[in-house]
Amino acid sequence: MRLVLSAGEASGDQIAADLARALARRVPNLTMAGLAGPRMQSVGVEPWYGLDTLNVMGLTEVIAHLPRLVRLRREYRQRILDWRPDAFISIDAPDFNLGLARQLRQRGLTTIHYVSPSVWAWRAHRINKIARSLDLLLTLFPFEPELYQPHGLDARFVGHHLADELKQLPAREQVRDQLGLDASEVMIALLPGSRGGEIRRHTDLLADTAARLRAQMPDARLVMLLAQRDHKAQVLELSGSRLAEAEVTLVANETRLGLAAADLALTASGTVTLEAFLVGCPQVVYYRLPPATYGLARLLRLVRTEHVSLPNILTRQALVPERLQDAASADQLCRDAMAWLEQPQRIHAYRELAADWRRQLGLGAGDHAATAILEKLGHG
Repeated sequence: MRLVLSAGEASGDQIAADLARALARRVPNLTMAGLAGPRMQSVGVEPWYGLDTLNVMGLTEVIAHLPRLVRLRREYRQRILDWRPDAFISIDAPDFNLGLARQLRQRGLTTIHYVSPSVWAWRAHRINKIARSLDLLLTLFPFEPELYQPHGLDARFVGHHLADELKQLPAREQVRDQLGLDASEVMIALLPGSRGGEIRRHTDLLADTAARLRAQMPDARLVMLLAQRDHKAQVLELSGSRLAEAEVTLVANETRLGLAAADLALTASGTVTLEAFLVGCPQVVYYRLPPATYGLARLLRLVRTEHVSLPNILTRQALVPERLQDAASADQLCRDAMAWLEQPQRIHAYRELAADWRRQLGLGAGDHAATAILEKLGHG
């Protein structure tokens, strides 16, 4: 069997690697190739292209890179057709992958996509087009398949890899002991985001917020959690002196442990908000888009959801504060943080809800996804 696996960013690389591992266990003589990051490559996916090929985000950024992306997709499509795989399996990166899937399906190839686009929050009109592009859609959340059923698409909930991975995480008390935190010591995690543009837009805001938090809680431990080690230089260049003055420690590549230990997190909106929720870390969600992107999204009314963060969308309530654009101010984030820390009952209820969602989502996503794919291909 030959399969093309096509990711687009680090989170997709992780999900795809989990899937590739499950497929390789079940299918002898399986060959996998495509757009692959380091995790996919480590489990045997041949990299025709690397993740950095698609590393752009936001309407204005994508427009700037459009000619290159169009050329890449044309070249990639031809390589897939020449290789004649049993299926094209794309993982996330929907703006790139789904257009390619549609073209390949028109040429008779079985197309499968893993991770539903956020059609419940952003550009809902895509649903019909997505249904025409795919033979099978694998979703991370239980409410998503019903969105596609009226359009005739076979969509199946398989669970979420984050919930699976968190089963291996030590208990909160053990993590705090490991980090040398006293039981009474308050730790607040500051997360600027995982992309360069997010760090540029958010670091000053977090430095200002840290100064206010330090004034209110002189003994708190303030830690900025960075997704990659090379983000440290960027953060220090932007706000190094102010972060040092507020006694903020920079820590890279330890986001999950940091969230597990923290009493509270200030999280840039994205997948990390789900990670914080599932480990039971109370949070304040914030985000600042590039002004042109935000203005265009508002003008075109592209956002149709009451909430933007995954904890609020999953639970269908205002579980965590959301502060976007101008509402994301240092004063407001500090007030929101203090409000959490002054309400132990609120924190307890949040952690109970988080434990329930860990159970709902932790189904063994890679194995469930592999089963669904092999059934679709007649190898079930």
